[in-house]
Amino acid sequence: MSDFMKEREVAIKLSGVKKMYKLGQVGGGTLQADLQSWWARVRGKEDPNTKIGEERIYGSTFMALNGIDLTIYKGEALGIIGGNGAGKSTMLKLLSRVTAPTEGEIDIYGRIASMLEVGTGFNGEMTGRENVYMNGAILGMTKAEIDAKMEDIIEFSEVRDFIDTPVKRYSSGMYVKLAFSVAAHLDSEIMIMDEVLAVGDMAFQKKCLTKMREAAKRDGRTVLYVSHNMNTIRQLCDRCVVLNKGRIIFEGGVEESIAVYLGNESTTDVKRSLADWKRPNWLVNPQLRLMEVCFDGKENNTFSANESVRLRMTWENLKDIRDLCLRIELTSLEGVPIGTYTVFDFYNGAEGEQASMCFSLDISDLVEAEYKTRYTFFYKDQNGNNIDVDYTEGLCFKKVLLDEETPLVWNTNNWGYIHMSTPEVLP
Repeated sequence: MSDFMKEREVAIKLSGVKKMYKLGQVGGGTLQADLQSWWARVRGKEDPNTKIGEERIYGSTFMALNGIDLTIYKGEALGIIGGNGAGKSTMLKLLSRVTAPTEGEIDIYGRIASMLEVGTGFNGEMTGRENVYMNGAILGMTKAEIDAKMEDIIEFSEVRDFIDTPVKRYSSGMYVKLAFSVAAHLDSEIMIMDEVLAVGDMAFQKKCLTKMREAAKRDGRTVLYVSHNMNTIRQLCDRCVVLNKGRIIFEGGVEESIAVYLGNESTTDVKRSLADWKRPNWLVNPQLRLMEVCFDGKENNTFSANESVRLRMTWENLKDIRDLCLRIELTSLEGVPIGTYTVFDFYNGAEGEQASMCFSLDISDLVEAEYKTRYTFFYKDQNGNNIDVDYTEGLCFKKVLLDEETPLVWNTNNWGYIHMSTPEVLP
């Protein structure tokens, strides 16, 4: 831990936190299996029909969280990311005191306003205004304090016309807008948000991100944010933790955490075997199979601005091939499309033959970042439509700029991945 982190005030501290749930009884599928399971329980023996291979299942219990140690600091915007079932929502429920840990300690320094899922904390029979008062009272606020913030809450929520309507009549988007507005405006030192932007229009999502940034940067509040949208994680968070099977597998910078979450451990490979790579179901007419791709003449996957990315591909013809075409698609690491290189009518070959060719990619217009490639071999019909005959994901590469080529730090989130040529200045 850096000296800077040690000097900051602690907002939340988790020490050895575990959360265990008991699994429901599931039938064995046959009367014989159910009798075997029952007889094993009667004798206090292990169930012979219990499935093995799931490290989070212990007998009839499931470890949703399995030993979490984490310190969160005041004024920090922390992203919590991971796949479905990783334990993200369970952690937030523990912090919000919806449920208690099975083992370990949670120390919280400040009042918490949380939004765990649509409608959580709202009484459907009460109006929106009444729910605001109820949530404020739960946080220990007086009626006068809530009254002072009521207008801001209503204005931000965009549900003014329905504020005195029972919330059971709200749409999911209206629920989210009012719930977020309540959590953002009432007096609390800690905001906990679980996928709050999954519902709601784009304009409101942008407004929510701005509000959460202000809460952390300007007001000094602590923000915990769970999302599968990596762009919003980038825009909001200072630091991230990555959860997997109830454990923290990584804690650190936002980009490093996203790379771990997306499974990009292989982003440094210079060669990839694709013979056994599982093709997608939509590929109904395979006519060749890409066997291998590598960076030609390179010992690493890092390229400078004056280099070309040379990809050598080796494939095997499953049928006779004529007028083969190729798309090399370029994406960000999380799969956002950036651009496509195309080669038309470059190869003819007989069934059973193997071929190897090198393709040189000009990356001069790309900004400094990491990129992923994927490859589609196809035919082009007389109308210009493509007929795909093989598809695979491919290698990743990193473009770096030399010191003298870096006039400013490029913001890919706002400016994109392509640096257009300098426009001509006219009188």
